[in-house]
Amino acid sequence: MPYKIYLKKNEEKRIVAGHSWVYANEVAKIEGKEKNGSLAEVCDNDGKYIGKGYINHASKILVRIFIRNGASDDENLYLERIKAADDARKKLGYDNCYRVVFGEADNLPALIVDKYGDYLAVQLLSLGMDQRRKLITDCLVKLFNPKGIYERSDVSVRKKEGLAEIKQTLYGEVPDYCEIYENGLKMFVDIKNGQKTGYFLDQKENRLAVRKYCKGEILDCFCNSGGFTLNAATVADKVTACDISAQALENVKLNAIENGLDGNIETVCGDAFEILRQYRKENRKFDAVILDPPAFCKTADEVKDAYRGYKDINLTAMKLIKDGGYLITCSCSHYMTFTLFEKMLIECARESGKTVRSVEIKTQSPDHPSLLCADETQYLKFFVLQITDKN
Repeated sequence: MPYKIYLKKNEEKRIVAGHSWVYANEVAKIEGKEKNGSLAEVCDNDGKYIGKGYINHASKILVRIFIRNGASDDENLYLERIKAADDARKKLGYDNCYRVVFGEADNLPALIVDKYGDYLAVQLLSLGMDQRRKLITDCLVKLFNPKGIYERSDVSVRKKEGLAEIKQTLYGEVPDYCEIYENGLKMFVDIKNGQKTGYFLDQKENRLAVRKYCKGEILDCFCNSGGFTLNAATVADKVTACDISAQALENVKLNAIENGLDGNIETVCGDAFEILRQYRKENRKFDAVILDPPAFCKTADEVKDAYRGYKDINLTAMKLIKDGGYLITCSCSHYMTFTLFEKMLIECARESGKTVRSVEIKTQSPDHPSLLCADETQYLKFFVLQITDKN
């Protein structure tokens, strides 16, 4: 007998508004019994139908609702949902590389699909999606006819679902590097071992935007495979690209050579915190500093430490910038909210002894849409600040 979930009184408001997550502590009772990961019906306390989603008793998120009508979770539903998500991106002009499916925002919770040229990268982040790996793969093959599909489910959030981290080829053959084109640049993406699914697609428009601010000598910290570095190098005299990963810096060099930009890019391997402090001691100055670190906090409990980390690098960076130069700074942590990130920057401005002007504020690229009813889907903060000496 299929599961039927009854919520506690008044717990349905957030979910009726469109949020897909049903937490275990919001449930009054459960009827029925079926396989874990199966489709469960969710009702309010009075028994009124809300929707259906996959259940996982091992997770704090008991059900992730993605069907609000009476539809079945068959191949047709997945084909329609994935195609609708892809069509929305194509209407915005996305073609070669972009996020095809962004989980909850595309009404397919816990499913991520990224397109890298002729190849697809996939993340299955819940038990329900994990159990439908073959169905999802078959749908992607039918819709995209890719040369290969690679799974990058090597993320810690799967542990909360009782799942192991996985990396594997799901279809065809996938090379070590996939060739993509972004902002007029050719990039080689390592979807097997690179961060996230190989590349930070959510910063595409922001990487293009930095070209306005990157004249002169530029410092790019946490550069990864060089997305910001190469965009900056199209207009800069010199870019110093820093990352703790030697492999990431090899990718930077490869991409720089491919685009004829290796002449004005220098790579430095090391911890960005230490590099920034060392440059401060040396009184090095830059026309712009780019900070795009990985998420410093992945849970609410880590916010205080993350705040200190963000403040450390941003305050030091402000002191490295020439009069009239720019700090381009980002946070991709949902828990580091916009308000909190801005508060940190205000503190840095006050303590730096500089005059700091906000020039541009952006968020994730449009192929990573957010739901107004689910603030978890709105995560990226991108600030451009002009730093001037006080006179």
